[in-house]
Amino acid sequence: MYQEEPHFSFFRAPVRNVIPYKQISLLDTWRYITGHYARRRTEELRQIRDPKYARMYKAAKFDYCTFSGTFSVRREDKLIRHSGLLCLDFDHLPDVEGLFPELLQDEYFDTMLLFRSPSGDGLKWIIPTDLTECSHADFFRSVSAYIAETYRVSVDSSGKDVCRACFLPYDPGAYLSPDFSQAL
Repeated sequence: MYQEEPHFSFFRAPVRNVIPYKQISLLDTWRYITGHYARRRTEELRQIRDPKYARMYKAAKFDYCTFSGTFSVRREDKLIRHSGLLCLDFDHLPDVEGLFPELLQDEYFDTMLLFRSPSGDGLKWIIPTDLTECSHADFFRSVSAYIAETYRVSVDSSGKDVCRACFLPYDPGAYLSPDFSQAL
């Protein structure tokens, strides 16, 4: 069943740019990731062997979004509206392709969007949040504990920050929930 898509802020590179370019949806993001917008820079990043240079390259060259909300400026106190989404970032996974289908089949959380990280050795898992009983940070900590217990992987703790930047790579195999792919 189709539902209204949440929206969140999209920023042009570099990451030090904290003024949003526009608001986008999950479908917009999926189209960006599966399209060719970030293909060349993703391929170039994956060829860089020096971790420090790779971080600098990513920060300078990759557009990004704040999945958890729309902002006037990318700062926690400048949140306009929470999107109802949480981005969980898994770095340096031993088996990216093994975890990908497991997350899609998770019994407690619906996958809204799932894609491989810019480096190629991690995943970004976008799930809905329920903030009626707790804060964004508390929800993040609860889900992180569940993931550690269920999948035996850790989540990057920066996700507890509602204004956390998520770099958008090229991933033609990204998954978008059928609830949001009606327009395709």
